[in-house]
Amino acid sequence: MHTAISQANTASEICMLSAVEMARRIRVKDLSAREVLAAHLRQIERVNPNVNAIVTLVAERAMEQARKADEALAHGDAVAPLHGLPIAHKDLQPTAGIRTTFGSRIYKDFVPAADSLLVERIGAAGAILMGKTNTPEFGAGSQTFNEVFGATRNPYDLTKTCGGSSGGAAVALACRMLPLADGSDLASSVRNPASFCNVVGFRPSLGRLPATPVAGWSSMSVDGPMARNVADVAFFLAAMAGPDPRSTVSIDEPASRFAEPPSRDFKGVRVAWWKDLGGLPVDPRVREITNAQRRVFEALGCIVEEAEPDFSGADEAFKVLRSWQVYQSLTALPKGDPRKHRELVKDTVLWELDRGEKRTPEEIARAEAQRAESRRRVGQFMERYEFFVLPVNQVLPFDVTQPYPTEIAGVPMATYIDWMKSCYYISLVGHPAMSVPAGFTAEGLPAGIQIVGRWRDDWGLLQMGHAFEQTANVPAALPDLLQVSRKPV
Repeated sequence: MHTAISQANTASEICMLSAVEMARRIRVKDLSAREVLAAHLRQIERVNPNVNAIVTLVAERAMEQARKADEALAHGDAVAPLHGLPIAHKDLQPTAGIRTTFGSRIYKDFVPAADSLLVERIGAAGAILMGKTNTPEFGAGSQTFNEVFGATRNPYDLTKTCGGSSGGAAVALACRMLPLADGSDLASSVRNPASFCNVVGFRPSLGRLPATPVAGWSSMSVDGPMARNVADVAFFLAAMAGPDPRSTVSIDEPASRFAEPPSRDFKGVRVAWWKDLGGLPVDPRVREITNAQRRVFEALGCIVEEAEPDFSGADEAFKVLRSWQVYQSLTALPKGDPRKHRELVKDTVLWELDRGEKRTPEEIARAEAQRAESRRRVGQFMERYEFFVLPVNQVLPFDVTQPYPTEIAGVPMATYIDWMKSCYYISLVGHPAMSVPAGFTAEGLPAGIQIVGRWRDDWGLLQMGHAFEQTANVPAALPDLLQVSRKPV
């Protein structure tokens, strides 16, 4: 359940600011970096015990960074775009001198010697590192729980999951404990928790954000920005994006355009509206919230037609490539194959590793051929349509004690990832995609809408997301727990 922001009278006004406005006020010295950090630390102290989103906090180190940020402004130094904004990185991102657990008991005391490239890039953009956000064990599964820190709870209903694997990031945003957050997305891990928590999650094109593999190369996983509105996502992306010679793949385009206001006229633009995604089961409440938004695109002047790409072969290809890439990535971590500590690893990760190790060259070659064909079909489809709209998730937030949905609308799920097909079909083909808040059920549970852009048209997608957000006018609603004092669950 939730209460409109305009009625809020207990949460810090600083924490309610958009990231763009917060950064502006710091630059013009209406706010100091220390004031901003202190406000967010107070919000974390008050709210985080209920939701368990921030799992490692380095307050003293952050305050020292904030002091230096204020001194730089006082001296008239040139400052970077994120100057003074607090950030907590997903606990899959290595952070030098700060514990990085990957959500695994194997790494519960692991402290990296170096930052990941993404952490380095965000730090160079002026952000103040204050901690880490929770993630499932090794980021596996769109439900944020692990044996190191426990589960992260949905702030709109503490009995429900926040999704994942960037669940801690999404909850920290929804609870105003962070103005911006980074996530990562293989199957659905930026879009899924954004949808479950009424925030915006952006899966950029592969190579848009510079990255070196944390452990092994993945051709489907990307890092992505998350925020409470599309303009903040674009602002964050502008600071994060751009080529880097150390990156395994980079789009060699300047990121400056993402700093522009994402405004555009969409009159006459063709939009494909989903039908059934090849017969995937979808919760009727998700279907209702998604389809109610068709009027928004029509109000923007778009030509909206029921049509969708042919996703045949996508499921098989994704599962083969996912297990192979999970095996590559996890066995390349500093402590080697997690199966050396089987008793410390959850069953779904072991299952994924076992499958990945057994993949034959013939299976991988077939999956790559299927992916190439899927990309060809989707690319051809989107020559006619500039955007494709579909649900983010096939389900609503489910019980926080349930590892994953075992059925949808009476249809059994064969594996722990089958309920994410509406997202991972898009991951397979590599087009940029985003989750934007679309509304609430009668019970007060959030749901997002998924908008997919053309190949590498991240800017166009941000423009459409912004136009949808402004026209749909979905309430930027605060969870009730921000309004009242609660004891930790």
